[in-house]
Amino acid sequence: MSKKDNNSGKYWPYMILGFLFIGITLGYWTVKSAISLPVQESNEFLKKYQDVEKKGREIQEAEAKFDKEYRVLFSGLEKSDFKEKNIKRKPHQYYALKDSNSVALEITKLDGTPAKDLNVTLLLTRPQTTKDDQLFKSIPFRDGAYRVDNLTVKKKGRYILRFRAQKGDAFKFLDVYAVKK
Repeated sequence: MSKKDNNSGKYWPYMILGFLFIGITLGYWTVKSAISLPVQESNEFLKKYQDVEKKGREIQEAEAKFDKEYRVLFSGLEKSDFKEKNIKRKPHQYYALKDSNSVALEITKLDGTPAKDLNVTLLLTRPQTTKDDQLFKSIPFRDGAYRVDNLTVKKKGRYILRFRAQKGDAFKFLDVYAVKK
C-alpha cells in the first residue's frame, strides 16, 4: 500500500514538461515554415491589393469612363489549345508564348480614330510569384498600336500579361492569359 500511494501523484510534472516541450517544438516549426515560404503580394491592377481595396469604387468608375470613350483590342499572339485542369472558376482563353514575342494593344476612340496620347503599361507576370516579372512603362505608339517587340520569356509555364491604358483619370485594365510550352 505504501509504494502505490507514494508514486500515484508524481507523474503530472512530467506531463507538464512534455506538453511544454511539444508546444515549444511546434512553435519553432511554425515560425521556421512561415519564414521559408514568403508571402507574394498580388499585382492585380498593377497596384498593391491594399490600394485596390481602398479605391475599388473609384477603379470601377474610371474603367467605365474609359469604356465610354475608347475600344481596346489585343493582338500579336496566336491562340493556344492549353486547358487548365481542376478549376472551379471560368476557364480563360490562353495564347501561346515563344522565346521572343511581339504584342500590340490597339486602342481606338469609339469613332474609329486611333488614340495616340495614352499612357500604356505592360506587366508580364506569373500566377503565384513575382520573381520573373517584366515591367514595360510608357509603351510607344507605332503603326496604329502600342507595341512591345522585345518580350522575352525564358521559362515554361503560365503567364499573365497585364495591360493598363490611362488617359487622365480614366483607365482600363486588361489581363491576357498566356502559356509557354
